[in-house]
Amino acid sequence: MDRSRRPPKSPKPAAPTGGRPARPGGAETRSRRPAEETGSVVAPPRPVDPTALAPRRITGDPLAPEMLEMAGWDDYALIDSGHGRKLERYGHVRLTRPEEQALWVPRLAAETWEAAAAHFTGDVEEEGPGRWRFTGRMPETWPMRFDPVRFSCRFTSFRHTGVFPEQAAHWRWMREAIGRAARAGRRPKLLNLFGYTGLASLIAAEAGAEVTHVDASKKSIAWARENQGESGLDHLPIRWICDDAQKFVAREVRRGNRYDAILLDPPKYGRGPDGEVWQLFENLGPMLRSCRELLSADALFEILTVYAMRSSYASFHELMAEVMGTRGGRIASGELFIAEDPAPGTDIRRRLATSLWVRWTGEENR
Repeated sequence: MDRSRRPPKSPKPAAPTGGRPARPGGAETRSRRPAEETGSVVAPPRPVDPTALAPRRITGDPLAPEMLEMAGWDDYALIDSGHGRKLERYGHVRLTRPEEQALWVPRLAAETWEAAAAHFTGDVEEEGPGRWRFTGRMPETWPMRFDPVRFSCRFTSFRHTGVFPEQAAHWRWMREAIGRAARAGRRPKLLNLFGYTGLASLIAAEAGAEVTHVDASKKSIAWARENQGESGLDHLPIRWICDDAQKFVAREVRRGNRYDAILLDPPKYGRGPDGEVWQLFENLGPMLRSCRELLSADALFEILTVYAMRSSYASFHELMAEVMGTRGGRIASGELFIAEDPAPGTDIRRRLATSLWVRWTGEENR
């Protein structure tokens, strides 16, 4: 699914791929007239999953969240945040971007913020989703690295650069889980849905997995292949597939294919390559049920990340528990944070909430 988080604005057609957070469109117009008078169609009831109310073997408390924190690495740092913005360093490039979770006051001087190389100025209707303001000449791309994976960053119109640094918390956990399986003689098969620029796929493959990477954006797939080449990891077993995630998963279920691990990083709203529509709250449940059918009998894990921060991690925990309840295993959930660099003269390290997550772990890997 294309990575746009933004629903279409009527009467304009929906824009393709973009960024993480998206706000709903205009207010919904509600008719007080009966459906038969307005001509509206009442959606048929959804089929009930027969396992939904079956006795559960799952463990994990949705009201006991785990707060995953990512404190940066050599090529990334959250330098400061506040007043609805964040100041970050990607490799050698400092940039500022909007961040609605940053409700507090910035600690660094305004001059430090303004000295950043690039500033995202937000939505500019006549120029597309948004634009960047540069304080000097900037290259089209620049390099970054996370352990063995090398990749290129670039400025996109949806304020992103091709990497979501908070995901490093999942990358490290995943690498350890795959590494243990590899040392035990397995080559786990991993499915990465909504895979974007391929960093998780490269990290998983380098750790010993056989990876199938799916994204609806041809540009993202091309970017991911470039990252594989830059990393010198062309020899690793990765299938790069440009397809609608829902259609791909449905076909894999019909084919009887199985995977030992699944990553899902879905947008709140997105478009497939042929205009397919993805709505998180409508389509996530059926998607997770299809993914359950794809998991092998001795599957390692399934990780879901959701950037709809106005929701609750407990809601997604309960959905995963319902879907995976008869499989057993353990479910953990919570929020994902980035820790700021400590400011001069203080030992306070603020934590910026970025996303919600749920992780299912199979019986043998609890």
